Amino acid sequence: MEEFLQRAKSKLNRSKRLEKVHVVIGPKSCDLDSLISTFTYAYFLDKVSPPGVLCLPVLNIPRTEFNYFTETRFILEELNISESFHIFRDEINLHQLNDEGKLSVTLVGGNVLASEDKTLESAVVKVINPVEQSDANVEFRESSSSLVLKEILQEAPELITEQLAHRLRGSILFKWMTMESEKISEKQEEILSVLEEKFPNLPPREDIINVLQETQFSAQGLSIEQTMLKDLKELSDGEIKVAISTVSMNLEMSRIELFPKGAWLVNRDTFQSRNSGSTCEPGTSVLHCTLRSLQRGKE
Repeated sequence: MEEFLQRAKSKLNRSKRLEKVHVVIGPKSCDLDSLISTFTYAYFLDKVSPPGVLCLPVLNIPRTEFNYFTETRFILEELNISESFHIFRDEINLHQLNDEGKLSVTLVGGNVLASEDKTLESAVVKVINPVEQSDANVEFRESSSSLVLKEILQEAPELITEQLAHRLRGSILFKWMTMESEKISEKQEEILSVLEEKFPNLPPREDIINVLQETQFSAQGLSIEQTMLKDLKELSDGEIKVAISTVSMNLEMSRIELFPKGAWLVNRDTFQSRNSGSTCEPGTSVLHCTLRSLQRGKE
């Protein structure tokens, strides 16, 4: 997998004119499930596609925002996959490739392109969406990782290495954790058992779950701005937009470590990069900046 990622990034950087490009891309949420699925499916396509097709996994965020996704970064670091091998959305011109008739797209983790990418709909050749492929009555919907794994097991099982199995297994377990279901569904249990039987030296599930739980709410290495923007969400009634940010910590820690006196001022450019149209002045507090800039729909 590492060799594939390095080779893909190198070809993208070296090639002045690309001939045919098949991009695998997930949602902007860049959750662990969609990211691992994106890497894995692009790796699979690279092995089964005709010569001359460059298969690229693309993370649907700018490179500067990757620091927000602590759980994703952690598991990739554990697997020794360098961030320098990743291809981010702001590092490839998909619209130009599409205009030149060279682009094919596989969507992972959803069936809708971002608003700024609507013109790429004609290039979409496949959608891997667990919501569409799951029984609505099943307690736990399948993850993108399990759907990708099933296809590879059917089409090219020899591509599943122990390292890849470790990555996919962790992704499936993390998806189950985020769904807050009491137990893993029968479908997910079956696919996990296949991996564990094939690779008996995989770490115990409990160890993986404990590590993922610790990492999920970790803000280690993030600046104040990144901590506030990590889980920033916008709510709108059509006229007013309000930003809500979540920070997981106890009250005493927030007083001492996150918000010491004078430290809750954010960089205007950092905030505006996530909220186009903001008119915040330098030194404006994140609270006032949020309320003022996200009411632009009312003005």
